[in-house]
Amino acid sequence: MADGDELITPDGRTVRYYDSGVAGSPSGTLVWHHGTPQTGRILEPIAAAAGERGLRVVSVARPGYEGSSPLPGRAVTDASADVLLVADALGVDSFISAGASGGGPHALGCAALAPDRVDSVILFAGIAPYTTDIDWFTGMADPSGLRAALESSDARTVHAETAEFEGASFIARDWTALSGDWRALGSDAGAAGNLGPEGEIEDDVAYTSPWGFDLADILTRVLLVQGDADRVVPSTHADWQHALIRNSELWMRPGDGHISVLASLADALDWALAPNH
Repeated sequence: MADGDELITPDGRTVRYYDSGVAGSPSGTLVWHHGTPQTGRILEPIAAAAGERGLRVVSVARPGYEGSSPLPGRAVTDASADVLLVADALGVDSFISAGASGGGPHALGCAALAPDRVDSVILFAGIAPYTTDIDWFTGMADPSGLRAALESSDARTVHAETAEFEGASFIARDWTALSGDWRALGSDAGAAGNLGPEGEIEDDVAYTSPWGFDLADILTRVLLVQGDADRVVPSTHADWQHALIRNSELWMRPGDGHISVLASLADALDWALAPNH
């Protein structure tokens, strides 16, 4: 549904979610974890690629985004737990957990919380947990928001008062994707931003705080899809996660940036659906 549905959590919060179809889709369910910022609505290219493969799509707006109650100080696993509650309500027993950018940690979070329910995980330019083991900020065109979040939630809130998007974060291929197949992503990000910064602030603080699980504990099959020219989430993040996640595969895409890497969505879904990958 365009406007989504709502679930009330045991602690009284509202969670907005979107569902592309009915139970019993022939190939199962794809749970899509949206980026930062996004509304959580199911984007047309995701619905199309999934639908062509018989996949139902479920997407959940994280706390602080449109229709979902804020949860300041949340960990990655808190938002992932909301996704599992929605899956329970919809009768989804198992699913592919996929996410782009800031959705990546939450896709992994579902695998950490419910390894018996997540068939596989796909990350597109997924941000890594904050660590000093790599130059975590190096290669980001504008790390100012994440640096503020690392300092404190209050600092990130102050940053949001004057923050503006840095156009250099996207390479030419990204802008081409945003004017073509992935136009809906740009429009949705703009809509999320216009509704206020709460969700984005909560996301950034969660990314730079303990996630609630260790990458080395993930046993589910994981595919990392990364552009080597990404200026939002640098390729070092994918390399580091690949080294720690024991059952992972890395597709490093030459010349792709943060958005253009999504052109591999269909191939990644085929990977997840292949019987012996």
